Amino acid sequence: MKEYGRRLRLSKEEEELVYQNRAETVDNINGNTALGIHLNQRGIDKKDVVSVKHWQSASGELRFSIVTKESVNEEQTILPKLKELIENHSPEYKKIKRNKKDTNEHLLIINPADIHIGKYSNENETGDGYNVDIAVERVIEGINGILDKVDGFNIDRILFCIGNDVLHIDNVYNQTTAGTNQDCQGKWWEHFEIALALYVKCVEILREIAPVDCIHSMSNHDYQSGFHLAHALKAWFRKTDDVTINSDVSHRKYYKYGNSLIGLEHGDGAKMDKLPLLMAQEEPIMWSETKYRYWYLHHLHHKVKHKWLDAKDYIGVTIEYLRSPSGTDSWHSRKGFTGVPKAVEGFLHEKFSGQVARITHYF
Repeated sequence: MKEYGRRLRLSKEEEELVYQNRAETVDNINGNTALGIHLNQRGIDKKDVVSVKHWQSASGELRFSIVTKESVNEEQTILPKLKELIENHSPEYKKIKRNKKDTNEHLLIINPADIHIGKYSNENETGDGYNVDIAVERVIEGINGILDKVDGFNIDRILFCIGNDVLHIDNVYNQTTAGTNQDCQGKWWEHFEIALALYVKCVEILREIAPVDCIHSMSNHDYQSGFHLAHALKAWFRKTDDVTINSDVSHRKYYKYGNSLIGLEHGDGAKMDKLPLLMAQEEPIMWSETKYRYWYLHHLHHKVKHKWLDAKDYIGVTIEYLRSPSGTDSWHSRKGFTGVPKAVEGFLHEKFSGQVARITHYF
């Protein structure tokens, strides 16, 4: 590309290449054109093509976005199935008689952040293989590992944090909500069903220990599908008295336990230094009733911790980013964002003393 002043223009050769491919229609595709070669390499019959979008990258490489009859029909066939799953399936869970321990009561927070079900990375390329099976295995292993570590504590309730990019993509084109293309394994609806089955399994494990409160956080990879997933989980456990699901669309959510006020957000929204005052403004009653206040954030996949103190140095708000069990994909590997510990994290909050322990299960 040539630069004229502040504007970038295509060269004559580049213009001819773009117009040559722009003039191409589905009816006259042949195997010698760029689009024809693209379809042949992927085993797509031109009769199945519904629409084509194409553009040119900064390096001059032609890119195509193909919509086929299969991808159009997928949504029409899977939505009734999901509707039936949500409306008709809500099992009757038996009430659990738990043995109470004669010690201080604790809230256990389990927070498997940024699972990214559907993400695919090849170990030969990134040094860190990741797929749907690994994602599910790590979450279950992480939860069981945390439960093993807190055995002996009196767990009064469990806060299970859901959402936070549990799904890697948000549409049939393997893109995030904003339209960023992703390396994926499987179909979008398979990711949804796997994520729902995983969350159901997690809640079933956790409610054996204590009543479970689930709070969903909206996130950038799966803003819409993650919201639907939370509602599907809510429908699943709607007959279960000791399980609650907060599936509200609000960006920041709050939870009070004893002397602790806990804020949850994905981590890509309000600036970190605004969160303490947002907490005080949005939940003034909970703020006034608590002494210890925490924000648990996600999105970055690695550990960041800050603390703000007010002018009188007696009220603190601790803000902490959590690690993720998710593997490193091609883009992050190429940019050098590697070597971050993979983990599922949890926290113990004593009813009157705030956070007393951080529990990490590494992979």
